Amino acid sequence: MSLDQNLFTLNLVQRPDNPLVIDLVDSNGIAHYRRHKVPGTVYKIELVEPLSESVLATATAPSATNKHKTIELYNPNLAISLKYTGTLSTKWKFRWEEHEFEWKKEECYIVRKPDPPVLVAITKEPTSRVRTWTVQILDYNLNRFDIEDRKGLEIVILTALLTFGDTNETYDPPGDAPPPYTDPIPSSSSSASINNVDVDLRQLMEYLNKPPTPPPKPAPKTGVDRIAELQAMRDEINEVTVEDEGLCADYAQYCFSLLQDEAMLFITVRSADPEQVPKVLHVVEEAKRLRHKAGVVDEQELHQYVVYDTKPVPRKGPQIINLDDPPSLIRGKGNAMEPYMPPTSLTVHLSKIHIPELQPTAPQPELTFRGDAYPTPVHSPKKESPNGKGKGKEKAVDLKGKGKEVPKECPKDRKKREKEEKERERREAEEKERQRKEREKQEKESPRQREKREKKERELVRKENEERENRAKKEREERERKETKGECDD
Repeated sequence: MSLDQNLFTLNLVQRPDNPLVIDLVDSNGIAHYRRHKVPGTVYKIELVEPLSESVLATATAPSATNKHKTIELYNPNLAISLKYTGTLSTKWKFRWEEHEFEWKKEECYIVRKPDPPVLVAITKEPTSRVRTWTVQILDYNLNRFDIEDRKGLEIVILTALLTFGDTNETYDPPGDAPPPYTDPIPSSSSSASINNVDVDLRQLMEYLNKPPTPPPKPAPKTGVDRIAELQAMRDEINEVTVEDEGLCADYAQYCFSLLQDEAMLFITVRSADPEQVPKVLHVVEEAKRLRHKAGVVDEQELHQYVVYDTKPVPRKGPQIINLDDPPSLIRGKGNAMEPYMPPTSLTVHLSKIHIPELQPTAPQPELTFRGDAYPTPVHSPKKESPNGKGKGKEKAVDLKGKGKEVPKECPKDRKKREKEEKERERREAEEKERQRKEREKQEKESPRQREKREKKERELVRKENEERENRAKKEREERERKETKGECDD
């Protein structure tokens, strides 16, 4: 869009003696604003008033090409956020009072959704290497909107435009202009000159046809970084698979770093194959040693749960004749000698919290029926008939093998016994469930609740002891009274 010559126009002129200063002058050469670029690692410019040298606004960003810049006005102080929102085209947005403004290439609009935007400023970029910009503020369009601080809006628009110029200079600095083209062939047609030109062209073609040098390969990772890379390929966040590659100290350091994360409640260390089972033990012990050395053990307890042979047994391969010595034997159940088989896999869970599901349980005794466990009532034998034929119940040999005869268990007694067994098992299961819920409740309770519960338990124990002592005292007094009464009767 072309500029209107009848409107107020400002030209952005860079000083030849100081490239960090740009004057914003009108058509008569009068400077209205001046921009100072502050040198340093952080991008910063200042828009000042030429006569008083007072700072009107500053624009800051980590770099000139950053997609977020902050414009700060003074007297009164106000911060404006300038954000890059374009994808395929250049778009910068900022808000002023209740309105939203957007810079698109060379034009600044006030956004009115769903109505079409209104143009409020226009600029014309330089077409040559001469860095001269021209900008116009369209006051007749700004008058259509309710804007209280018109001067502040003008300063923000000009400051944003000045930052765009610095961004373009970063991508395309003035000193990068290519040198003018000169004909390498001189006007004279001597054979020596032609040969030199051919050599130069040949060298140029060889240079252009030469494949680009590939970038150097990154150095392979070692130590803990290599362990982290191996675990990342498995896509398992809180699981560490110990392989043949890597040292125990590196695996332990990696486990220690995982446990340092507050969001990581537990980790699982497992062996990749049977040969790595001893290595898992070394890794776990080293990780716990690192926690103890760092003083974390005093602040947070670490629970350890071990699981053996979690992987299925592989299929048998071809038959192999074993010529080794027989394996060592260990004494198993029933004093029988059994060969020792090491675990094929090992999994260790290191947890910051208590996990009842992984708690090892004691082996339950085998349930076998004993004939003498439930005695049957002894029936008095009936008198034998004169013919010697008894009509009593059928006798059975004692299970203990002592030669005695005991009455057989009748169906009614068997049903009664089975019913009692089921009732006892049900009560035991209910008691175990009650104890489990009680343990879970105790683990979840706060320190104050735990202290209150322990105080209540101590009070109950004290009352039970007092009642027991009172009963013993009464029994002792009753016994002494009876003894005294007996002596008096004598």
